[in-house]
Amino acid sequence: MDSKVKKTISNIFVIVVSPLCLLYLLTNVLFKNSPIAGYSQLLSLLPGKVGRYCRVAFYRVTMTFCHFDCVIGFATIFSQQDTEIGKGVYIGPQCNIGMCKIGDNCLIASGVHIMSGSGQHNFDDLDSPIQQQGGTYTKIEIGEDSWIGNGALIMANIGKKCIIGAGSVVTKDVADYSIMVGNPAKLIKSRIEP
Repeated sequence: MDSKVKKTISNIFVIVVSPLCLLYLLTNVLFKNSPIAGYSQLLSLLPGKVGRYCRVAFYRVTMTFCHFDCVIGFATIFSQQDTEIGKGVYIGPQCNIGMCKIGDNCLIASGVHIMSGSGQHNFDDLDSPIQQQGGTYTKIEIGEDSWIGNGALIMANIGKKCIIGAGSVVTKDVADYSIMVGNPAKLIKSRIEP
């Protein structure tokens, strides 16, 4: 589809979801903690192309950045407002996306979890419940033109033009052009080696 046509359709859907965006902005002001997860859950259930366009339109208004030319699949949930989605990104169904920056032309397969870093929960104090100990959220970066396979768990940065195998668990930063598989993910090959 022509880029101008996509942008026009996307802009029409921004108008369609504008009441929901206004409600979101109002609840964001009233409740200091961003309510994006609840709205994301609601929007994730809209089926078909209408659902895809509604999700992108809503996130264009509410996230740090969301390019109009991306696809966000059915039942995919975002938990953090400080998320950036680049041009040509495909995010498959049933993903759970935390605070991150996804570069242009990335492919995120079904069931991928991108967490807001590996330090979201502190657990050093044995006298306090883990849920009350807090943690640190880190913005994960996924470089352009990377592909993340089904069911992968991402807790660290991924360079550009990488491939992360299905079911892999990424706990340490991944260099550009890497092919990683396993739990924990290990380098099996570089895409630029002869």
